Amino acid sequence: MRVQKHAISAPHSSAAYELSSFHFGPCVEKRVYIQASLHADEVPGMLVAQFLRRRLIDLEAARKLRAEIVLVPAANPIGLSQALHGAPFGRFDLRTGVNFNRAYKHVADELKLTLEGQLGDDAAANVRIIRRHARAALGAWRPADDSEVLKKTLLELAIGADIVLDLHCDNEAVLHIYSGTPLAAAIAPLSALMASHATLLTTASGGEPFDEACSRLWWELAQHFGQRHPVPSGCVAATIELRGERDVSEQLAESDAEAILRYLAINNMLDLDDAQPLPAPLCAATELEAVQPLIAPHAGVLLYRKALGERVEAGSVIAELIDPVSGQSSQVCAGVAGVFFARSAFRHVLRGMNIGKIAGRTAFREGKLLSL
Repeated sequence: MRVQKHAISAPHSSAAYELSSFHFGPCVEKRVYIQASLHADEVPGMLVAQFLRRRLIDLEAARKLRAEIVLVPAANPIGLSQALHGAPFGRFDLRTGVNFNRAYKHVADELKLTLEGQLGDDAAANVRIIRRHARAALGAWRPADDSEVLKKTLLELAIGADIVLDLHCDNEAVLHIYSGTPLAAAIAPLSALMASHATLLTTASGGEPFDEACSRLWWELAQHFGQRHPVPSGCVAATIELRGERDVSEQLAESDAEAILRYLAINNMLDLDDAQPLPAPLCAATELEAVQPLIAPHAGVLLYRKALGERVEAGSVIAELIDPVSGQSSQVCAGVAGVFFARSAFRHVLRGMNIGKIAGRTAFREGKLLSL
């Protein structure tokens, strides 16, 4: 295991942030990148990373790693330092209000220009050229503040990887996965191994999250150069939502870590002695554009009438809201059939708040598809 330290803060700053990355296996062309808790108050991923580190140390010692595997167990030192009135606050940068998993630099348009005349007929050679140009584009980025330095550092670690896994969690949820529509076949084994209840795909979510910054450039470049030069999918990236914020246990973390390692073994990134057949998937992949956010019609006490992971029909009562002053009671119903996969951890909500999500089957939304 090799440890690298990455300075985030400018010299002589009032605060000094540092990111740690752990590198396992041989320094070869094949690469895996895994990070945890980019939203720093989402804790389950950090515990999964601890189990991954233990297993990777053993696998490295046994010479069973076929790729360099980069693990960043705490991807947001800025967010980890933030608290608001005693409560951890790691989703947004308190200085700017910007979500730590939004506004990553998307280099595809720049690469369409710099790659002109550079690509040939060899797909593998084109992958190497594209990665070199992507690194150069990131190298030219001049961050304006510590949050942007963090984003640049994380992208520079991940941009050349064949597989990128970003470990998050929701408020309260069953396990679900976000990825790119062109990656559906590559993500299907991960969905089965992780026992995902909803695997949500799109070509562009509208928010420039981390995983899309790593993978979306490939299908956009393939579309742009496809008639002239072969551009394969050079990066399979996914955001794994490890259930809810309070689902922090050794049993879950160890199981999730083993599922991730099995996925890497399937993709020839490492060797495992106990190879097993894939489990049956819990869901088929659906479009992110088919997810229905459930919105509170007024303030009140929130009572859920459906369980997480339950399949619901259009018109099903998902929750009831009771105004404690007026006594008014309202039902919040599903507008689509699908899987009720995430909900709010709060039990008193205000009008307009998102109180749940249903993974539907037919796309009906467009624009910015992710929550704030």
